[in-house]
Amino acid sequence: MIIFAIAFVVGADGAATFEKPKDYRKEPFERMVILGESTVEGGPWLLKRNQRYADIVADLISTSQGKRIKYFNKGIGANAISPRSPGYANSRKPSALERYKTDVIANKPDLFILCYGLNDMRAGMPLEDFREDMATIIRDVKVACDPVIVLTTVYYMTGWRSYPPYDKGSVEITLAYNECIRGLAKEFDCIVADVWSAEGGADWLIDPDGVHANRVGNLVIGHRIFEAIAQHASGLTVNTFHRTSDTKWRTNTTKAREKSGDAFTKTW
Repeated sequence: MIIFAIAFVVGADGAATFEKPKDYRKEPFERMVILGESTVEGGPWLLKRNQRYADIVADLISTSQGKRIKYFNKGIGANAISPRSPGYANSRKPSALERYKTDVIANKPDLFILCYGLNDMRAGMPLEDFREDMATIIRDVKVACDPVIVLTTVYYMTGWRSYPPYDKGSVEITLAYNECIRGLAKEFDCIVADVWSAEGGADWLIDPDGVHANRVGNLVIGHRIFEAIAQHASGLTVNTFHRTSDTKWRTNTTKAREKSGDAFTKTW
């Protein structure tokens, strides 16, 4: 089970219990690599490069931890996950499988965000092939530098019959891809950022090109990814707790809790 926050679970006896999230990192992040397709790279559907969701995530992390993260955007538009993706011949190259060692491992990230599936789904790549190629990248990156790894689900889109050979996808196929991505996250102990659910099927978050999230859509995606990271990385809050440690509010509330027998205890 992938836990995003305090997740409520119904047990065999019908009673609701909850599980707290795993804390993957207790220190601030230093280096973030995001590997993906056109929505990562950005393009003319956005007026400024800093409107890309990858930039939004990097800015939110830097603001939260009070220390600028070094950010490597490794998006390539019209990219495929591997040469065996049916869209590879029409793709911009190299594919993710051909470049992850230089684009990811060589940059030694402590935070790695992997965003694939959209183009491969649209081109009709068999799900088992996609899963195998994603697993290779995840496995090798974990062995090489062991970063916190975030997998994004496939984005929502509307232009299903546009741009052949990228005209073979559907909502049903996207849902299958997203289940595959969740399964990979469980197998390799990664965080899932469910950007599909964040977009919520809202057509107005998609550019009229039918494929890319518009500015507001990028804000939604970026904040969902940040949300998933924040729920699994207490290191983002180190600066916050330090800066408020000697405030009057902290002193008074801490004393009040101690007096009531409910003293603050750091649990992470």
